Amino acid sequence: MQATDLTSSYFELFGLPVCFDIDTRALAERYRELQRVVHPDRFATAADAERRLSMQLATRVNEGFRTLKDPLARARYLLELKGVALDDADTRLDGGFLMQQMELRERMDAVKGSADAGQRLHELHGDIRQLERQLVDELATLFADGSPQALRQARDASRKLQFFHRLGEELAQLDDELAGS
Repeated sequence: MQATDLTSSYFELFGLPVCFDIDTRALAERYRELQRVVHPDRFATAADAERRLSMQLATRVNEGFRTLKDPLARARYLLELKGVALDDADTRLDGGFLMQQMELRERMDAVKGSADAGQRLHELHGDIRQLERQLVDELATLFADGSPQALRQARDASRKLQFFHRLGEELAQLDDELAGS
């Protein structure tokens, strides 16, 4: 089995530079390569220790891929690597963002029971995706800067992105509810 270090960072594991703006095609390609090397099916007849190591490596590869593929998870992981404390209990954000969140939630509530629920839901999804893209672009700029102030701003931007991520999940649930009605 190829020696893949279980303690290396996900960036090292996938041979990518430690940055937010990664080449997702290279990530996917390296993922497939690593999976071919460490997949447990290749070690079905190997000794117990080798099978366990294969399982651990496959799990590490899968976790790394999921983390680096997702902009929110990648931002949080990068912040951890750079020593920036993440406190999920801290929900303090600027007033403008909180007002925006309230407006989006009001729009989501208005979808329920409206005659054009599908159209409203579609528009809301689009608006949220646009806001998420803006935050992802902002994160790329902040991580490229790398200064302590930029990293604190990146922490706040990742928290905002997390709000949009949760809102997107709630919209998907609402979509399922509307489809079942």
